[in-house]
Amino acid sequence: MSSQRELGKKNKSRLATQIRISYLILLLPNIVFMVYAFYNLWVTNERYNEMLNSVVVASEFSLDFKNDFDYETYLLIVGNVSPEESALPGLLSDARKVVDGLKDYTDTEANKKRLASAEKYLNNLEGYIDNIKENLSYDDRYENNMQIWENDVQIVTALLQETINEYIYYENRQIQSAQARSRELYLDTVKISVGILAFIVVGIVVVSLIGPLWITRPIEEQVTAEQKQLRKAEFELLQAQINPHFLYNTLDAIVWSAEAGNQKQVVKMVGSLSEFFRTSLNKGKEIVTVREELQHVRSYLEIQQIRYQDILSYEIDVSADLHNFLIPKITIQPLVENALYHGIKNRRGGGKISVTGEIGENDYIIRVTDDGIGMNEERLAQVRRGLTDQDPDSGKIYGLYNVNERIRLEFGEEYGISIDSAYEKGTTLTIRLPQKKISTEIVKK
Repeated sequence: MSSQRELGKKNKSRLATQIRISYLILLLPNIVFMVYAFYNLWVTNERYNEMLNSVVVASEFSLDFKNDFDYETYLLIVGNVSPEESALPGLLSDARKVVDGLKDYTDTEANKKRLASAEKYLNNLEGYIDNIKENLSYDDRYENNMQIWENDVQIVTALLQETINEYIYYENRQIQSAQARSRELYLDTVKISVGILAFIVVGIVVVSLIGPLWITRPIEEQVTAEQKQLRKAEFELLQAQINPHFLYNTLDAIVWSAEAGNQKQVVKMVGSLSEFFRTSLNKGKEIVTVREELQHVRSYLEIQQIRYQDILSYEIDVSADLHNFLIPKITIQPLVENALYHGIKNRRGGGKISVTGEIGENDYIIRVTDDGIGMNEERLAQVRRGLTDQDPDSGKIYGLYNVNERIRLEFGEEYGISIDSAYEKGTTLTIRLPQKKISTEIVKK
């Protein structure tokens, strides 16, 4: 009897051990999978943070440095500040700290070379400032200093800004690559989940069917939301580079007009500039009406016509029937700017920019037409590929690519920008958008 009890105890102990082992066998793949998934998600998230921090730091540099440095240099030349009071050494020091800090973020050779170029430009600027300070000790070298400011300082600060903009662009390309790796990680996670499901389906059918769905759905939604947020951040950062250079040139033109005593022109430019930035900010709205967007374009063209009055004329002829349709903010202005700088300015004798619109069955169209230099067939094909193949670098059309992707992201793949051009005849950019008007849903959004 005693031996039977001992045998029963041994059998129960063995059964308990087997059950525990079975639990461990069932749980071990889940534990390994969870450790693997969370580790990779953590690594991916850390990499996202590093790249986003890199873009944010570089964006702040490119937004502020050129305007401040050019302005402080001008103040030094005209004698508003002494060399001891000048903020230029501090600006150079802060810029070097930013460039040095960016070295810790990037791991690509191309961007390391861009940072090396930025250091070289900063060294050049330091040499120009030393020359200007030396010339200040002579009464007859004011014109020399102005030439250094116009031909050296402004050009190098523009090159420096362009270098930082390229750094931002390629860092954003790295973000896109990280997104692709994140999608691959998600697919691998799904595959592993399916393998685990097949392994434990006999023992825990219900849990194995519901559990993976309950786990993977929020992961999928999170990854999708992060991808969309990262793409929007990329577009907004690239877009944000437009305003500082335009603002500097406009303020410069206002100063020249004021010095020339042209009061009416100064008043008109200040009013147009105020309206331009009022409609740019627009209380933070990302979607505006066509009426608001056309006012933004009109303010821009009024300013540019004063600056380029010998070569630029324009016409905005859009029917009032289109004014209440919705459009992403700052959609038409980059196209008008493209027409001015790549069409009109490259053709002798100047030209005209026209903005027109028409209503289709389920959509509406805004056209920006110029009679500038245009493009040959090879260049036109290159630009079209840059718009559709997500490779703006091949055609150097970051602005157009940005606008096109914002439209497609907001309204769908069937909408966006198309381009037609003929060499020495002109170019037409066509924006196609859905017929959406102001509604309660849009206001809440």
